Amino acid sequence: MTPTMLFEEMTSAEVKARVNAKSVAIFPIGATEEHGPHLPLSTDSLQPEYVALEVAKKLKNCYVLPMLRYGQCSSTRNFPGTISLRFESLRMVAEDILSELYRTGFRRIVVLSGHAGRLHMAALRLAAEHVLEKHPKLKIMVLSDYDIAYAMKEIEIPPDDGHAGMIETSRVMAIRPDLVKGKAKPCHPKFPKYRVMADSEKYFPDGVMGDPQLADRKFGAKANRIIVNELADLIRKMVAEK
Repeated sequence: MTPTMLFEEMTSAEVKARVNAKSVAIFPIGATEEHGPHLPLSTDSLQPEYVALEVAKKLKNCYVLPMLRYGQCSSTRNFPGTISLRFESLRMVAEDILSELYRTGFRRIVVLSGHAGRLHMAALRLAAEHVLEKHPKLKIMVLSDYDIAYAMKEIEIPPDDGHAGMIETSRVMAIRPDLVKGKAKPCHPKFPKYRVMADSEKYFPDGVMGDPQLADRKFGAKANRIIVNELADLIRKMVAEK
């Protein structure tokens, strides 16, 4: 029987026997957040969880942590269904989990977020920095799968594509097509420069940025495959470091 790569399915004895300084923990983080009239609230959780599991299949001694399905959501906070954590709440939860992973024996950790909001990612990076201050030998990678997605050269993404747009809809179509419910109208919001807003939803009333009608399941599958392969390569390099 192949050893499980799901951390939560291991016994305490298995963790003690198998986790060592070369082990990798992938900590997927998502959000419960509106994604237009066509995508589920779990959109930002479905994507990193899928990527984490596929990456772990390619690597030895790699374990996927239980998904954290809440994040810090700013621009979508007023939409029905969005449940947002405060910046400090997310930072403290992430910091506690990273510290506990170190105590458990992990020395290489990947924080993989499906939600790429600016404050959300800042909270995760700050948590990682705090843990590194205490444990300088720890190696931590913090990224969103969209950091890789928008850097892809193999496929073309519209320059104004964003939240619940073409690529995100395509990726969910490839992962959970049963959760894509109809089509949404395109929207290309123009946010006032440098403004801090509490009502940003008025600029994208359907919760869409881009044109989800351009979405394609094959495109999504290819994007997912590229992201998985790129992240697996990045982790291999991190593991190889002394």
